Amino acid sequence: MPKFKPVPLGSTVNAARSDPRHWGPKTAGAIAKLPKGAQKFWGIPFEFVTPGSGNDLLVLADDSSVEIAVGAAGSHLVFAHFCDEKASTTVAGQSADYLNPVITAPGEHLADYVVVFEDGSEHRQRIRRRFEINQVQTRMQSGFTSRQHQDLSTVPFRGPYPDNAWGRWQTGVMVGDPPVSGRTAARDDRHSRANPAGSWTIYALELPDSSKKVTNVRIEATGAAAIAIGAITLFSGQNNPLRHLPLETIELEGAGTSADEIEVDVDLGVIARKRNIQHFDGTNWLNSPVKGWGEAPDDPEHIGSIDLAASADATLLVNGSDIEVGPLLKSGEAVSNDGKVKARVLTSQRTWVHGRIIDSSTGKPTAARIHFRSPDGRYFPPYGHTHEVNDNWFEDYGADLLLGDTQYAYVDGTFQGELPVGDVYIEVSKGFEFEPIRQKLNIKPGQRELEITLDRNSNLREAGWVTADTHTHFLTPETAHLEAAAEDVNIINLLAAQWGDLYTNVGDLTDGASGSSTAETIVWVGTENRQHFMGHISLLGATGSPVFPMSTSGPTEGYIGDPTVRAMSDWADEVREKDGLAIVPHFPFPHSEVIAEVVLGKVDGLEIRDFHVPTMDTFAVHEWYRLLSCGYRVPAVGGTDKMSAGMPVGGVRTYAFIGDRELSHQSWSDAVRAGRTYTTSGPLMDFTVEGLRPGDELALPESGGAVHIKASASCAMPIHRLEIVFNGKVIAEELSGGNKGENILVIDEQLDLPGSGWIAARAVSDHVAWHVWPVHFAAHTSPVYVKAGRTDVFDAALGEYLITTMQGGVEWLDTLATRADDERHASIRKIFTDAIDLVNRKMPHRHGDGPLHTH
Repeated sequence: MPKFKPVPLGSTVNAARSDPRHWGPKTAGAIAKLPKGAQKFWGIPFEFVTPGSGNDLLVLADDSSVEIAVGAAGSHLVFAHFCDEKASTTVAGQSADYLNPVITAPGEHLADYVVVFEDGSEHRQRIRRRFEINQVQTRMQSGFTSRQHQDLSTVPFRGPYPDNAWGRWQTGVMVGDPPVSGRTAARDDRHSRANPAGSWTIYALELPDSSKKVTNVRIEATGAAAIAIGAITLFSGQNNPLRHLPLETIELEGAGTSADEIEVDVDLGVIARKRNIQHFDGTNWLNSPVKGWGEAPDDPEHIGSIDLAASADATLLVNGSDIEVGPLLKSGEAVSNDGKVKARVLTSQRTWVHGRIIDSSTGKPTAARIHFRSPDGRYFPPYGHTHEVNDNWFEDYGADLLLGDTQYAYVDGTFQGELPVGDVYIEVSKGFEFEPIRQKLNIKPGQRELEITLDRNSNLREAGWVTADTHTHFLTPETAHLEAAAEDVNIINLLAAQWGDLYTNVGDLTDGASGSSTAETIVWVGTENRQHFMGHISLLGATGSPVFPMSTSGPTEGYIGDPTVRAMSDWADEVREKDGLAIVPHFPFPHSEVIAEVVLGKVDGLEIRDFHVPTMDTFAVHEWYRLLSCGYRVPAVGGTDKMSAGMPVGGVRTYAFIGDRELSHQSWSDAVRAGRTYTTSGPLMDFTVEGLRPGDELALPESGGAVHIKASASCAMPIHRLEIVFNGKVIAEELSGGNKGENILVIDEQLDLPGSGWIAARAVSDHVAWHVWPVHFAAHTSPVYVKAGRTDVFDAALGEYLITTMQGGVEWLDTLATRADDERHASIRKIFTDAIDLVNRKMPHRHGDGPLHTH
């Protein structure tokens, strides 16, 4: 018996679509646009009479009846039909100016469909408005026992997208065909809402005995409103063909090495997603030395799979091979009829769990970052979190994270959601002072509760240290608070900014801490003020009105034609007048005025986050060293520049020592100004020179001397080197005993310092945290400054380099910058020339070809 058999309407058709006599004006206009010819709706084939050659609809506008021959047995007669918009009775009047086409008479009896069997018995079904039949134009899929003909389609959030449709595509699903444009202008909305696309109503009439042959179906109209039938299909199955079972993931073996290679379709259902499930070795995952920071992406070993929601009567077609869905779902696995493809249901048993993450030191729930995966490697997010995290720029700033190929959800210490029954792998992380965990759990059938405990490995807050991320974007203040708390960050600086003609977080600016702040997690919305060539500067903790404009001098920071109206140093001066901090983000880029800012003493800290190589000897780090070695004292801070779900808040952070002061943005800012900081992507540092901490000055004789240095680095991930750096050169190091690394490294020794300069500690691991810009687990303290006698540290060769870089800024201003006016141009130019003069004054007297001077 075939699954589908179209039922010809034959000579019963009595009206043309183009004939408006029986219909209200909106119905008449929508009928002409209904699909025609051979169609498939919800996987069911229909044969509509082709219009244009006479009558193509069966219409009953009064209390007449008509018989349609069937001549076969089946389980359901499936109708494609509709009714007029006009109702003869109503319980809720609809005003003429109401935009939405709504159904004003639900349950209105419009017809009886009477099924006549070969043995003479009959089965009668009432046809009611909004139940078995609907008017052509409706909204929000309003049929109780029927569907609109537009079935489901999936859309990939990664695109490609039609114009202005990015937002809609993030849902991953559409009813009907995706639109050609996502734009619905306000001026057009009234018309589109009042005139939605027309729909056939698809109704599956269940027959009481599928073994009995149906002679005909008699349509008995009541005359309350006109009805029309366009097509009928006889279906043979065990279930309502319009009802789907819950979503299941089906692994397809033998169909190809990649989901992209699999040609797959289903008749009575929807393939929600094709994806590759990467090979997962639970034992290796549990025993990895790195936990909580993702894994390397793009494991080449994987198997193709699909996420399927379908009727139990559906047939899955995989590369031309048929697999019956019912037996597959019942037994958990099936082989295609030709034996080429094996399908397996993954984790069909699931249970809804309410969970808590407990801080063992307090016994209370604590915010954290969490990841669940099944034994086959699939991510199971808590409810409210996406299955596929979008890490594109400015596209997803919810409470989700993607590190390498691992997806995480930020939770406030409680969560709920569906987990597979049986073995489940869990990963929980909370910053650098809690031990990240990876565990294998066993979820029982019907289990409702789950509790996970996190243990501290350090408590630097009690020792007077606080943590901060100096540089995040796009999050709402409430989400920023959640993610900061989950990453154990005390202060998160959320920065408003201008990006061409896009302005972000400006509406979140307040004259103080955000209202989302709590005692241990402070959210402060500042600004990142940016100029595409001269540099960027982050303005943190200011009170009063914002420091505007946030960008100047054109794209991509400003807009086309924006003149150069302010310098970084101007912005720095203003934020300091408002009790804020001036921080250079992603130092040293853009690489121009940043040098002048430091030379003029206008900068409170530099973001040193350039940990992308295991040596830490990167351009950014050494550029900082060059400034320090010319006597310009500026501390290191850490910030992420988070602009996507691929970067964790505090993934690179600042630790600042406030001692016994109360946590506040002010106490943290004072500690940064004093240089009592270190920046880290994992290791926790302690560093003293003769008992002095970073930011302090150590006095030595002019000839230098021996000093007692103590440095330690501890980390939940193995680290491989702890180094002491003096004036840019490593003068002591402690290496781990082998490739595995150590969780603690210590240096405690006397070292000879030959003269003035600076000394700092740094630690680095060979292991990687898989941020969107992957970094090694590393840390660097701010310096202890050394003054030997009356001498100051200054490297003349580096001084020439600084002057040359700043002179380039002068020439850019004179040659290419878009000028606001001569006065402003001269003012900005003077910042560079003043800084050049200051460096020149430190230069030793030279004859002949010396460094460039600007007088």
